[in-house]
Amino acid sequence: MLNTGSTSADSPLVANQGPPLWLLAELTYRCPLQCPYCSNPLEFANHKDELTTAQWIDVFTQARALGAAQLGFSGGEPLVRDDLVELIEAARELGFYTNLITSGMGLTEQKVNAFKQAGLDHIQISFQASDAEINNMLAGSRKAFDQKLAMARAVKAAGYPMVLNFVTHRHNIDEIEKIIELCLALEADFVELATCQYYGWAHLNRAGLLPTKAQLDHAEAVTQRYRLKLAAENHPCKLILVTPDYYEERPKGCMNGWGNIFLSITPDGTALPCHSARQLPVTFPNVTAHSLSHIWYDSFGFNRFRGYEWMSEPCRSCDEKEKDFGGCRCQAYMLTGDATQADPVCSKSPHHDKILAARAEADLPQPPIEALTFRNERNSRIICKS
Repeated sequence: MLNTGSTSADSPLVANQGPPLWLLAELTYRCPLQCPYCSNPLEFANHKDELTTAQWIDVFTQARALGAAQLGFSGGEPLVRDDLVELIEAARELGFYTNLITSGMGLTEQKVNAFKQAGLDHIQISFQASDAEINNMLAGSRKAFDQKLAMARAVKAAGYPMVLNFVTHRHNIDEIEKIIELCLALEADFVELATCQYYGWAHLNRAGLLPTKAQLDHAEAVTQRYRLKLAAENHPCKLILVTPDYYEERPKGCMNGWGNIFLSITPDGTALPCHSARQLPVTFPNVTAHSLSHIWYDSFGFNRFRGYEWMSEPCRSCDEKEKDFGGCRCQAYMLTGDATQADPVCSKSPHHDKILAARAEADLPQPPIEALTFRNERNSRIICKS
């Protein structure tokens, strides 16, 4: 396997690199749920350290000085941190637009109101399914579904726009009409129907999660029917359907280019150009050892795949490289072992057969959802030892 991300390689700095615009603060990997499609690293059990309140506020201060305008609080489950109000207040004072990405587990009406008073702009609550039994099983809690419903209503009552995220996969995507109806009953303003993106635990469980092409076509047709219906009624709810790129012939322009606008900080302070990059054979810098300015503009990790010089064929001579940047570096590495390769989603890639094989596998019978490897401490420790 090629170690194409080795820190020994020379990586030229990209001239006129703009600032980061969007900062994702992964406050913790701790989480009460056990979603089998979690984007957290498989070995999260090995990463116990978390930045202190003061260290996070210093990160926010530096990021704002660089030009970052939007700040997302995520995890794990960010609600397990007991300093969230203080972090929100600091971010608000710095002028960030702030967004809390939460499962809703651990949320209360009192916390919703406290976050509002602290200046939080936006709360997104995730659901696992429209069916209570499936939702609770995936979440690992018998009370998860009722808790999420109650907190979605509490968020709306506090004056926030109701933003709901339903992660869809082969086991629940056929229920998309019920999912949309539930969102409308809750008076949601924005609904993200996001099919699994196959990184982290979702990649480990891909065979059991990837919908068939027929399932996706059905979901797209249902969603479009509802969009037209809502538009005709002048209904305010917006439906956003995110499909997996496994059924595309060209890759997405991932993160609008490597290290271009997005900056993610993990719980222990490791800085990443995307939240899945930790799996790459690259030594990424840490905010406890380097300034954000150095990390963003000068570090090897953030310059490794900027520009076009790192590209191999067919990307290097492709007339579409300025549109898709060669696709996703993490996906290229996961599927080929070489992060400089074209994203195998692309039909021009010599490894496109891996995508075709995944599509064919999706058409085969798969084990029940209970057979998936769930994201929890025990399974993470087993993976760490293997």
